[in-house]
Amino acid sequence: MINQSVPPSLNAMFRLQWEQAQDCYVLLFPEGMVKLNGSAGEIMQLVDGQNKIADIINILNKKFPDAGDLTDDVHEFLIAAYDKKWLYYE
Repeated sequence: MINQSVPPSLNAMFRLQWEQAQDCYVLLFPEGMVKLNGSAGEIMQLVDGQNKIADIINILNKKFPDAGDLTDDVHEFLIAAYDKKWLYYE
């Protein structure tokens, strides 16, 4: 469950990094790697324990104005990322 008032943070078991060989952002963890698509990489770059969900949505809406309102897409991704334990809310 996502918490609108608490900034999401990356689970310490994962590390986000740009992978030149894959030409995308990946989440590294002890058992392997998750290759992120472009949208997921853009969102995960903003998951820093400081940005609240509204901040992430506002930043992305400004960065990609032609994409329309990204609120539902961001919420959907953050729910999936939370369910996969990539991030948490504290």
